[in-house]
Amino acid sequence: MRRMTRSPARFPPRVLAVVAIAFGVAAASGHAAAPPPQAGEALVFTVTLDDAIHPIAARYLKESIERANRENAALLIVKLDTPGGWLNSTEEMIREITGSRVPVVVFVNGSKAASAGFFITIAADVAVMAPGTRIGAAHPVAAMGEIPKDSPMMAKIENDAAAYARSLANNRGRNEKVAEEVVRKSSAFTEREALKLRLIDYVCRDEGEILSVLDGKTIRRFDGRSETLRLGRVRIVSLDMSTRERLLSVLANPTVAVFLLFAGLVGLYVEFTHPGLIAPGVIGGICLLLFALASQILPLSWVGVVLVALGLTMFLLELKVASYGTLTAGGIVCLVLGGMMLFKGAPSAPGIGAARWAILSIAGTAGLIMAILTTLVVRVSRHTPTTGSAGLVGERGTALTDLAPAGRVFVHGEYWNARAARPIQKGTAVRVTRVQDLALEVEEVS
Repeated sequence: MRRMTRSPARFPPRVLAVVAIAFGVAAASGHAAAPPPQAGEALVFTVTLDDAIHPIAARYLKESIERANRENAALLIVKLDTPGGWLNSTEEMIREITGSRVPVVVFVNGSKAASAGFFITIAADVAVMAPGTRIGAAHPVAAMGEIPKDSPMMAKIENDAAAYARSLANNRGRNEKVAEEVVRKSSAFTEREALKLRLIDYVCRDEGEILSVLDGKTIRRFDGRSETLRLGRVRIVSLDMSTRERLLSVLANPTVAVFLLFAGLVGLYVEFTHPGLIAPGVIGGICLLLFALASQILPLSWVGVVLVALGLTMFLLELKVASYGTLTAGGIVCLVLGGMMLFKGAPSAPGIGAARWAILSIAGTAGLIMAILTTLVVRVSRHTPTTGSAGLVGERGTALTDLAPAGRVFVHGEYWNARAARPIQKGTAVRVTRVQDLALEVEEVS
């Protein structure tokens, strides 16, 4: 008889193949290859940027432009709706747009193309806005707030951004003077005003109208050559972000990153002080790992991280050291400063750093909790002990024998050996003044 042994569970090859395909589709959703165009049909790709400009958005646009060039698309339309973003990501996106073999149309179709969105729009081969949209307000702003206007640092940043706007406008044949005003004076314009001032080329309602207007038009590329667009028969393919890119895009929000850092530190502290709860440690570990991933996307300042950790440490010390609120106040200051300094660099629009309401709410909540805990600790420390040997001090009882000076007493429902400094007669009421070893020191109660 052949000996039967239990082998590990094996899945059929078909099941494994289906699972592998499913994971591949989920990881690369939005990047699947488009069917080849039919004869005489042009391929037009569209991408959507409807959030702040950050490294993930820059990577998404770069991959989309590379694919459009690889598949010889006739046009790439970037549907833009953004409040602004990080300047380095903006410059990376503009380099991809100006270096693309495929003409790029930036279509402001949601609400606005503010700050960084303005630079991206005027850098496009064709700039289009939808009715009811606006563009401009591109004055640079630092991550921790606006730098004083009369400071040399602001002058350097402003002059650099203004020169960048003039260069892009000049190479695209747009109004250099107005482009500079958008940077220096934070000017903003409606779609009709932008068209009249030659900041954009067309006002269109949707992609269909854009293709109809551009069909047969000759445009000037960034390198100076001319190209005629043939868009009579086209097939539009939308390139969406993959699931991974959407997750990274959420993590690229500085406010989300701040909450992840605080949640991670608090979760680990609860786990270390209350071993066995498991859930706080798991949640805290996951939050810190996600924060570490966000720090690879955002320009993290370790000075800010140290200040946040120092603030939490001060809160913990408040429970151990009687500082009468000094450590709590210092912890709040460290949390606020650390949260504002957590991300370095100069974004090109306000509101790209961690939201101040989030930082102040976290610091305020932590300060309120610490104030409540400190009050409770002080109250408990003032209470007279009720257990152990210290709890017997002040208790009253009865002398069972004469105390001259030693004898027996009945205190707190128990019989004790006792000693008195002055003789006490049997049956007299006594009060405990001290506990030493297993004997009580008592005195007569008048």
